[in-house]
Order: sequence, then structure tokens, then C-alpha cells
Amino acid sequence: MTVAIDVDKLMGLVYKAVDEVGATLNAALVVMGDRLGYYKALAGNGPTTPAELAELTSTDEHYTREWLNAQAAGGFVEYDASTARYTLPPEQTVALTDPTSPAYLPGFFQIALGTVHHTTETIEAARSGAGVGWHEHTSDVHVGCERFFRPSYNANLLPSWLPALEGVVEKLERGATVADIGCGHGASTILMAGAFPRSTFVGSDYHQASIETARLRAAEAGVADRTSFEVAAADRFSGSGFDLVTTFDALHDMGDPVGAARHVREALAPDGTWLLVEPMAGDHVEDNLNPVGRAYYGFSTLLCTPASLSQPVGLALGTQAGPARIQDVTKAAGFTRFRKVAETPFNLVFEVRP
Repeated sequence: MTVAIDVDKLMGLVYKAVDEVGATLNAALVVMGDRLGYYKALAGNGPTTPAELAELTSTDEHYTREWLNAQAAGGFVEYDASTARYTLPPEQTVALTDPTSPAYLPGFFQIALGTVHHTTETIEAARSGAGVGWHEHTSDVHVGCERFFRPSYNANLLPSWLPALEGVVEKLERGATVADIGCGHGASTILMAGAFPRSTFVGSDYHQASIETARLRAAEAGVADRTSFEVAAADRFSGSGFDLVTTFDALHDMGDPVGAARHVREALAPDGTWLLVEPMAGDHVEDNLNPVGRAYYGFSTLLCTPASLSQPVGLALGTQAGPARIQDVTKAAGFTRFRKVAETPFNLVFEVRP
């Protein structure tokens, strides 16, 4: 059958594709600007010419000129045609140069760029049903992941997430034992250790390089006396009788989240608590058809689902699993209490109890 084509809709799609390609390229441009110090130089210098930016950053003017024009076209910097100067607005200055801000964005672009780096391998994995392990990705994935999530942890973990858990802060202040599962570079572990000097913290991750980084970071932060880190899968971390177990944005990446949850249940003290943080998601596809859901479905396809499929069981919960599926995992592991205690635009926070 011949299907009539709406030319206006077709051209709308074409122009949308132009925007999409520009956005794809801009991920690399943001990482470039972050690494070369372009954003910081613009923030500190005010209205700047390409030649001045090149001099400030010891880079080549041909690159600064094209980069600035791309950033101006995308609305990341402002261009004044009367002076031929470029300015980084105050909002962009916060989002692109201040790592203490909850809105800090360079890590988000970095993990996206690292994720698409292995698209060829992911395409082949999709043909066979195989996986692509977290350890197989470029360091932009590992470093970008921490840089993206750490500002949110800094802004929320101590002031709101931990206080939302029943009796946990009091235990930590008195002196508790804590296991941080899937700790990556240890950002969450170190943050808690800095706030609760009477408690002890054990971080674990199956990725050797991340654990090595976590140990260095703990020493730099001055909390090595109360933190330790081990290379271990989520269903094999050592220790028992923990007052608190934490898992930040990692459960959905695991091949066997039920097995991991069961091990958490066994490792907790009878009155212990599991703080479980997962990406923001609703329980139904239609709940997630929004900008955050779009980004997370993209990560799920190219990063998180392949990571799960690379491990035994390969349940592949997906980044947009949603509260109901997460609760099902905890029930299957023997937990009886599950409640949402907080949320942010990017995360859901659950308290899970035996």
C-alpha cells in the first residue's frame, strides 16, 4: 500500500535530526572545554575573544574560534556581535565550572561520551545477547560516572537521605559498621566516613581499578583510618553484622541483583538498614517518556543492560527498572520492609529493612 507522506512532519524530523547530531557532537565539545580549561578561563576572564581564550589556556586559536562558535550556536556561551567577544553566563559558570554545585554537569557529558565510545561492541553484543562489562569501558565511563553522581551525593546524602532513615544517623554518630556495595571510586564511602568519625566503613566493588582509586582518595581525604576497600562482587563482599549497608546507583547494573540483595540481607545486623539509591524512574514506560527517562534509557541500552548481561544470571533490570521491580528484588531476597524516603530529579532513595 502507498502511504501518504506528510512533508511538514518529514522535514520536522530532518530538523530534529540536525539538532540531535549537534547535541551528540556537543557532548565531546563539553568534555573538550572541561579538559582544556575553556570554561574556567571564560568564567574568570569575562567577555573573551578566541585569541584571548587561546592565550589563557595555552591552546591553538583555530580550535578556540570553532569551539566558541559551536558553544554559542548551542546556547552554552553568549556572543556579542558588536565586540566579537564570547561570555559564559553565570548559570553556565555554576553548571560547568563548580564541582561543589548539585547542578555540575561535566561528568554527565563525560560518561555519555565514554558510553558511546563502545557502540560497535554493544551492537555486536545485541546480535548475540552477550554483554559488555563495566571494566571493558573507557575510563571516561568510570570517571564520568563519579563526577556526575558525586555532586548529588554531596548535596543530599548527609542532609536529607541518611536522616530520612529510621535511627541510622544516631547509630552512625555513636559508632556503626557500614558496607558500601558497588562503591566505585569511593565518593559515597568517603563522604560518610568524613561525617561520622566513630563509625567504620568498608567499600567494595568488582572493578579493581576503581578500588585502587578509592583507596587513594580515602588517604587524600584523611579517612583511611576508618575506611577499607576490597575487590569483591556484590554477592561476595566480606563481613557481617553491619548496621548499615548502602548501594548507590549500582543494583540495576548487577547480573544477579536478587543474589546481591540476599547477601546484603545475610550481612545486615537484625536491626540493620539497607540504603538503596537507584535512578529516577516510574513503574511504566509511559512514566519515563521525558528528558530524564530518555537519557537513562539511552544509558540502559548502551551501558547498564550490557553490564548486567556480562555477569552470571544477567537479569538486566535496566536503568529504568522503577520502584515496583526494585521492591520485588528485595522481597525475593527476604526483606519485609521497603519504603521510598526521598527523591531528586535523578534518583529514588529507598529504605529497606529485614
